[in-house]
Amino acid sequence: MRGLTRRPMRGRMARAGIRTGLRWKLSAAIALVGALVAIALSLVVHNAARVSMLDNSRDLALERLQIAERNFDLTRHANFPGAEIDDPKLPPALREKMEEGRRATYVTERDGNAPDIWAAVPLKDGHVLSLHTHFTDRSENVIRDLDQALVIGSIAVVLGGSALGVLIGGQLSRRLRKAAAAANQVAQGEPDVRVRDAIGGVVRDETDDLARAVDAMADALQQRLEAERRVTADIAHELRTPVTGLLTAAELLPPGRPTELVLDRAKAMRTLVEDVLEVARLDSASERAELQDIMLGEFVTRRVTAKDPGVAVHVVHESEVTTDPRRLERVLFNLIANAARHGKPPIEVTVEGRVIRVRDHGPGFPEELLAEGPSRFRTGSRDRAGKGHGLGLTIAAGQARVLGARLTFRNVRPAGAPDHIPAEGAVAVLWLPEHAPTSTGSYPMMP
Repeated sequence: MRGLTRRPMRGRMARAGIRTGLRWKLSAAIALVGALVAIALSLVVHNAARVSMLDNSRDLALERLQIAERNFDLTRHANFPGAEIDDPKLPPALREKMEEGRRATYVTERDGNAPDIWAAVPLKDGHVLSLHTHFTDRSENVIRDLDQALVIGSIAVVLGGSALGVLIGGQLSRRLRKAAAAANQVAQGEPDVRVRDAIGGVVRDETDDLARAVDAMADALQQRLEAERRVTADIAHELRTPVTGLLTAAELLPPGRPTELVLDRAKAMRTLVEDVLEVARLDSASERAELQDIMLGEFVTRRVTAKDPGVAVHVVHESEVTTDPRRLERVLFNLIANAARHGKPPIEVTVEGRVIRVRDHGPGFPEELLAEGPSRFRTGSRDRAGKGHGLGLTIAAGQARVLGARLTFRNVRPAGAPDHIPAEGAVAVLWLPEHAPTSTGSYPMMP
C-alpha cells in the first residue's frame, strides 16, 4: 500500500494569498463607517451653519434697507452707507423681483471670496433703492473655525473607531484562535481537549455556540469511532480462535499441493486478523512506547540485514536515540515490505542522524494516496487485484505516532520535472523525535 499524510500543498497555496486578521478587518470597517458618518455630518453641519449665517446677513440687510428707505423718503437722497438708486450692478434676478414690485434679497457667490449680500426695494417713483454689503469677515472666521473643528472631530472619530475595532476584534480573534487551536488538537487525536474550555471568558456570544457545537460534534465522532473500533476489534478477536484452529487442522493434512494452498491461505488470514487487531489497538490511543537507548544506525543495519540481506543499508551519520525498538522494527519492516510489494529493486535504507529513509525504484505512490494518506484496506490497485490488504502503512503510521515520530512519503522525480512525468521511485521518511515521547500521539519538532 502507498500512502502519505496530507501534503502541505494547499497550506502553501493558502499562505501565498493575502491573509488578514479579524481585528484589522473589524477595525477597518468601523473606521470606514466612522469616516463616512463624520464626513456626512461635517457637510451637513457646515452647510447648515453657512445657510444660517447667510440668512442672518440677509435679515440684517433688509433691516438696513428699511432704514435707508425711510431716510430717502425724508431727504430724497440715498445717504445711507452702501445705498444706491438704480445701481447698474444690481443682479438681473433681483431686478426681475423689483419689476414685480416686491422687496427682496439676493446672494452672489464669488469664487474664492466671501459672497455679496444684495437687498432692494422698488420706490413709488419707479426707481429702485438697493443696498450692497459683503459677508462679514467675522462670519468667514466662524465658518473656518467650524470647519477646522469638524475636521479634528472626524479624525478623532476615525481613530477612536479604529482603536475600538482593534480592541473588540482582538478579543474576538483571540477567542477564535484558541478555538481553532483546540479544534486542531482534537483533530490530532487528543480526546480530552474541549473547545469551550479552551476559549474561556465570561461573556457568552456566538463563539461559545460555535465551541459547543464543535465539542458536540467531536464527542459524537469519538463515540462513533470508538464503536467502530470495538466492532472491528471484536470481529478480529472472534476470528482469531477459529483461524488458529483452521491453521492447526491444515498442518495435519497430508503433504501435497492442496495442503500448501490451504496453509498459505490460513496463514494469510491469521496475518490479516493480527493486523486488524493491531490497527484497533492503535486507534484506541492506549498504546505506550517502552523506551530504550539504542544506536540507530547499528540497530537498523542489524535488523534489516537479518530480515532481508538484499536490502542495502547506508549509515550516513550515527545517532543515539531513545525509542521503542519493537515498534521501530515494526515500522521499518512494514516500509520495506511495502517497497518490495509495490516497488522495484533495489531497495535502499538510509540512516542519517534521527532520520530513516526507505526508497525503492518503482512507479511511486498513487496521487490519490499522496493526497489522502494511508487508508486501511486500500492497496492503490484500481482493480483490487494487488497483493496485501492495505494495512501495512496504516500500521506503520500508527506505530510512528506512538513513538512520537513523523512518517512522510513522496515520489522521486527528476529535478524540475512536471507532475505528469513518471516517478523514478518512492521514498518513505521516518523522523524520530529529539526527545522521548511522553504520551501517545505526540508530534515532535522536525530536526
